[in-house]
Amino acid sequence: MATASNVSPLSNTAQVAAATPSGPTLGKDDFLKLLMAQMANQDPLSPMDDTAFVAQLAQFSNVEQLQTANSTLSSLLTAQAAGNQTAATSMVGKDVQWRSSQVQLGAGPATLHAQLDSSAAAVTATITDSTGRTVRTLQVADAGAGPLNISWDGRDDSGNALPPGTYGFNVTAADMSGNPVNVTQSASGLVTGISFAGGTAQLIVNGQDVNLSDVIEIDQATN
Repeated sequence: MATASNVSPLSNTAQVAAATPSGPTLGKDDFLKLLMAQMANQDPLSPMDDTAFVAQLAQFSNVEQLQTANSTLSSLLTAQAAGNQTAATSMVGKDVQWRSSQVQLGAGPATLHAQLDSSAAAVTATITDSTGRTVRTLQVADAGAGPLNISWDGRDDSGNALPPGTYGFNVTAADMSGNPVNVTQSASGLVTGISFAGGTAQLIVNGQDVNLSDVIEIDQATN
């Protein structure tokens, strides 16, 4: 017959596992069940030090506090997401400018938007079609620091009218010494709606989704 000295809190893993429900994480109730299983299977002739139980109870208390904190943070994140969605709806009907390397060509001319960090002696705008082929190259001389709007008549370098659609563009600039000038490219348009399809609010501008983090300017819509 087995004696009491043969029983160990660590040897009876079957009972501990039975007391612990399967799941991806352990909660405070799981740790309490583990403690009860440990106490029930300790050696009665050599019980565990009570300080060990006190330390474990302190750990269980910390687990409970962390779970409460996680629940509170989840509620705050949900409320913040709802607030962001509500705030995004107020942008419908506004003109916005956002970081972009694309321009929409409609029935008339289009405008390429750029921001120069410093004055430039020469600015070059290269426009490409959907295949990446260069269709038009525009030159601007003596551009000052700040916003720069480059008008494009919608024609290629041969003077042929291009079909409406989405075109890519790249703006480079250099100062009088030939040193490059930093350029930030952007696009503009009227916000006609908000999309929540991806789980986050995105502006619908010119038929495309625009991330709120890319928006650099918001203006009242012009007639």
